[in-house]
Amino acid sequence: MKRKFLEEQYRSWLYCSDDVVKAINEMVRLVITLRGQVPDPEKGKKAVGSIVLAMRKDLLGKTELDYSDFVYTDVIKSK
Repeated sequence: MKRKFLEEQYRSWLYCSDDVVKAINEMVRLVITLRGQVPDPEKGKKAVGSIVLAMRKDLLGKTELDYSDFVYTDVIKSK
């Protein structure tokens, strides 16, 4: 999964805007710095939300949302 993510990150250098590349780099820095530890939930939300916001701005030109408007719900498989 990590390898696939990094492959996509490297492709993004070719087709994503500067803001998207910088947002992805920030998230990767956060993960590397933590070395497998669970990130502060707010920092994690901000890192992922910043990527989504940068992508929305590329596609839509503007947005009135901020990172806190993107709530990820983890789906747990029931037994």
